[in-house]
Amino acid sequence: MRKALRWLLALTVLIGTLSTAGAATAAEPEAGTTDIKERLLSVPGMSLIEEKPYAGYRFFVLNYTQPVDHRRPAKGTFQQRITVLHKDTARPTVFYTGGYSVSTSPRRAEPTQIVDGNQVSMEYRFFTPSRPEPADWSKLDIWQAASDQHRIFKALKKIYSENWISTGGSKGGMTATYYERFYPRDMDGVVAYVAPNDVVNKEDSAYDRFFARVGTEECRDRLNGVQREALVRRAPLKKKYEAAAAENGYTFDTVGSLDRAYEAVVLDYVWGFWQYSTVADCADIPADAKNATDDEIWNSVDTISGFSFYTDQGLSPYTPYYYQAGTQLGAPTIQFPHIEKKYVRYGYQPPRNFVPRSIDMRFEPWVMRDVDTWVRHNARQMLFVYGENDPWGAEPFRVGHGARDSYVFTAPGMNHGANVAGLVAEEKAFATARILDWADVAPNAVQENPAAAKPLAKFDAKLDKRDVERQRTLRP
Repeated sequence: MRKALRWLLALTVLIGTLSTAGAATAAEPEAGTTDIKERLLSVPGMSLIEEKPYAGYRFFVLNYTQPVDHRRPAKGTFQQRITVLHKDTARPTVFYTGGYSVSTSPRRAEPTQIVDGNQVSMEYRFFTPSRPEPADWSKLDIWQAASDQHRIFKALKKIYSENWISTGGSKGGMTATYYERFYPRDMDGVVAYVAPNDVVNKEDSAYDRFFARVGTEECRDRLNGVQREALVRRAPLKKKYEAAAAENGYTFDTVGSLDRAYEAVVLDYVWGFWQYSTVADCADIPADAKNATDDEIWNSVDTISGFSFYTDQGLSPYTPYYYQAGTQLGAPTIQFPHIEKKYVRYGYQPPRNFVPRSIDMRFEPWVMRDVDTWVRHNARQMLFVYGENDPWGAEPFRVGHGARDSYVFTAPGMNHGANVAGLVAEEKAFATARILDWADVAPNAVQENPAAAKPLAKFDAKLDKRDVERQRTLRP
């Protein structure tokens, strides 16, 4: 607890003095006597950006004043964007983060629908607009982000006093796990979806084994054929890329050249397909790549990988992710046995190549090892859900003998959008029952028979939209 007293005194001063424009500074109103907006704005440092209507809920987009460095809170602050989907303070609350920017449209994570509760969503630090100015990138790490969540939770627990469950998908699932590792007493349960766990960054053979067996042989052959052909035809297809870059104003200063960007997009192709698609989508992949037209090869790669991504304009919003991948999270490196070496100039490029050189980076190999060890031996009331055909599941979290009431399930045939609803019937009911129990809202019928468990809230096609976010191969 190094410098604990000094930190506590500084934090006390910070909490007592921080404010933002429009934020109320009055004492916390009593529950049941004040409108929820007033209660939220009574939190020191909280200010309203906007309220959006949604039937059955109140939805608020807010700013919350956070210290840039939670170890030295008096050394500067920034505005972190959060949203609150309010149902009732008597209901449980789900704490959601996607690990990137936060959506400012009402959305409900799967656990929120299951428990029929409130949802607090947090934008990850350093994703715009939640970025300190000037940006000290050394303050972007998993402990600082977990401390952001902890401070938000402490501020809002006074309003939402019932049980809390944290959740997130992909990098958000990682975020929920790291939060639990550093603040295990905050949440009553954790539901982490498709969370990669790259314990040893230099050892990535699990991904190669995954790609050797995923899906069907026919589908793998189609994908491998298109990927190889895109490199064989590098010269003519690069001319199309140059024309697209000129038309759209794309530049390539960060990655270094259009040629590097081209190969990065092509090498993303097979991974990207399995991350976003299913075996059924193989019908859309050219079956005879060698005899396909240049346009057919280009369009297939562009549809799945996106030639705009490794441009400066495409990379810029994800600088915080690549910084974290290159300093703590790790990133996969895979082999391409179906492509002759003469066609591969750069291979899977490291995160360093996707971050401006003006930002210093140094990898810390012990960070993920620490989290993995903690989860295996100390997980309590944690649920991990993976997709059978999702490349990121090749290196999953696991729970060991020291874990309690914690589980790892895999949804058959699903990709990076895997969820509880996609599990086999027995596991789906069991997982739903555990989530309801952790939230302390399990009906008597479910307590007596977990097989009867189902979401407490009806499905809402708009609110419960489950589209898989388009995420890059090096961006979980």
